[in-house]
Amino acid sequence: MNVFITRVIPEAGLQLLKDAGLQVKQWTEKRKLTVDELIEECKWADALLSAGQQLNREFLEASTHLKVIALNSVGYDNVDIATATRLKIPVGNTPGVLSGATADTAFLLMMAAARNAFYMHKTIIDGEWDFFEPTANLGKELTGGTLGVFGMGKIGLEMAKRCAGAFGMKIIYHNRNRNPEAEQELGATFVSFNELLRQSDVISVHTALTPETEGKFDAGVFKQMKSSAIFVNTARGKIHNEEDLISALQNKVIWGAGLDVTNPEPMQADNPLLTMPNVAVLPHIGSATETTRDAMATLAAGNIIAGLKGEKLPSPVNPEIYTDSQHN
Repeated sequence: MNVFITRVIPEAGLQLLKDAGLQVKQWTEKRKLTVDELIEECKWADALLSAGQQLNREFLEASTHLKVIALNSVGYDNVDIATATRLKIPVGNTPGVLSGATADTAFLLMMAAARNAFYMHKTIIDGEWDFFEPTANLGKELTGGTLGVFGMGKIGLEMAKRCAGAFGMKIIYHNRNRNPEAEQELGATFVSFNELLRQSDVISVHTALTPETEGKFDAGVFKQMKSSAIFVNTARGKIHNEEDLISALQNKVIWGAGLDVTNPEPMQADNPLLTMPNVAVLPHIGSATETTRDAMATLAAGNIIAGLKGEKLPSPVNPEIYTDSQHN
């Protein structure tokens, strides 16, 4: 059987596929495939391993022969899951394995924004490190502050652990459901969304992108936050309104921001966020460690192998296709 992969993935995942006797073809050009190109490539394939590719209704309806689609990510907002489910194509993702690495990135961005770190690094490159001013470029201390987690899942919990351990931060969170582990282990307090905005010194976003969360952090929300607050987003760029975020920072509605995700991606080099002292931006590298990317590729390969065997995927995002009612 044949597997098409939309990006070059780590050898750990490739070897697993080859050891299972599968024929593998990888897209090696450094650009996304068009829908027509992807449809054409998948005519040869029995399975698709997708990284960074939009899988819309047009593609899925032209590729109903696929036995499985595995995503090299935990997020699946770039897939028309409803259509995949209707066509009975199982879709798998890579949950759990990237929680620590992504939380590390959120923690890094929080600290970098709090101390103007990226901006101050640029001043050295620009030859501006010349005169000491005791009142210039002062940052925020985080010790004893309040971390507000929006989306207390695995990544949110790991971020909360880091903040509580390093800075003794009080942890509050807003979620669809309460998280007993966070409450028992960290003394985290479940609060309303409005209370999260009102109390937090740092708000860190770790929710999935859904119709309910898209554009959630807009001008009205930023106005409810502390003027001294730092906004961190390592989830999806569309969860915040970028124009509203820029305005909130320019007008000192909030103090700073740390972003691993932007809207759109890639970000343009002339985006005002890149020149603001108290803003730190990274190019969506939350899971970018050797250990995590190997684990993601391995889990994605495992989803492919299970799907081609007709078995339930280890981590399906549309498990309802396995219910009897779906097959009747």
